[in-house]
Amino acid sequence: MTDNNKTGFGAELAQLERRIEELLVTVEALKEENRALRQRQESLATERSTFAQRNDQVRARVEAMIGRLKTMEHTA
Repeated sequence: MTDNNKTGFGAELAQLERRIEELLVTVEALKEENRALRQRQESLATERSTFAQRNDQVRARVEAMIGRLKTMEHTA
């Protein structure tokens, strides 16, 4: 192998090493982003469930009020 070939091979190897390092940094960033998104999704699912329960409670109270108003209307 000539010095020219060794230099070219060394440069390619160094470039490949830099690219691998960049990819590793990107993978770690994506893992962290994925973790954060999963956590946010879980939080939103919990919030949605809470709102659904509150909505059901409010609906039941409104229906009970309507029932009482209808009863009052018929007795008056």
